[in-house]
Amino acid sequence: MDFSKIRNYLFLGSLLIVTLLFLNLLRPFAYVIFWAAVLAAMSYPVYKKVNARLAHPDLSAIITLSLILIVIIVPVLMIGSLLVTQSVNTYATFSNDGRIGTWISDVANWLRDNPLTASLNVDDAFWTEKFSSAAQSITGWLFNFARQLTQDSFKFFGLFAIMAYTLFFLIRDGEKMLKKLMHLCPLGDKYEEKLYAKFVATAGATIRGNLTVAVIQGALGGILFAVTGIPAPLVWGVIMTLLAMIPGIGTFLVWLPVGVVMLILGNVWEGVLIITLGALVISTIDNFLRPVLVGKTISLHPLTIFFSTLGGIIVFGPSGFIIGPIIASLAVAFWDMYEDYYRSELENN
Repeated sequence: MDFSKIRNYLFLGSLLIVTLLFLNLLRPFAYVIFWAAVLAAMSYPVYKKVNARLAHPDLSAIITLSLILIVIIVPVLMIGSLLVTQSVNTYATFSNDGRIGTWISDVANWLRDNPLTASLNVDDAFWTEKFSSAAQSITGWLFNFARQLTQDSFKFFGLFAIMAYTLFFLIRDGEKMLKKLMHLCPLGDKYEEKLYAKFVATAGATIRGNLTVAVIQGALGGILFAVTGIPAPLVWGVIMTLLAMIPGIGTFLVWLPVGVVMLILGNVWEGVLIITLGALVISTIDNFLRPVLVGKTISLHPLTIFFSTLGGIIVFGPSGFIIGPIIASLAVAFWDMYEDYYRSELENN
């Protein structure tokens, strides 16, 4: 009996069990740790510059963390407060058959009386009810989501505090932790550095590219709706932001129908302005901003980006718009490593 093999198997089995138990302890905080790791990786260059001047790791980490928190907390609190107010007002408008309900009725009447669409036999009451119900469901979801955040504010701020605490140590000690993990990982420094580079590049490109461009598009759409007198412009701006984050699905799903409805209702300049700026500015601005913000940091096929983003959102929720592309990018990196490692065998196959 080879006791050395038994000892090795026992040790590796124990190591695996203890590691799985430890990861199970961290599971409730998985998203918190993930976002802390993403923010730490993206803000590490700032920390290095600050620490190069101060030569004080703790103070430099605190300054970097403070900058991140200011950038995140202030906009979230302001937008969240306005979103709750406008969602409540819009929900009440639909519930009480107010201005928007009248617009829907006018559109149905126009379709019925117009010679080109009269043959469609539009049922005014049916479509008014359906569109009102759909719009009410959307604003109701936003209202319930915002209200849930308010009700769970203690939990939210608790998790946010944990993330900030984790982020501080990842900013200060992240490089040491990464080197330790690379030392323990048997893949080799060459491949481990490649995987880390893919993680940082994909997370950064997704936030700089997808999120930033989506926020800009949503903001422009919200401002455009406010100028043209569309009710609850912030609500529609948030909806356009969410749609803009999904590849292949854009803000036109909001501004185009609204622009057409404005033309039908006789609001000519508002409808023309919405459709013109929507087509020439909102829907095309990503073609100019995305290359500048993202560059060539990730080389994923558009189809891979589409399915990984959409699948990530479905599987992981809101965080999936980053998690999905990261998983896809790491998968591509592993296949590149496989091709590099077995290149001679593959070429002779």
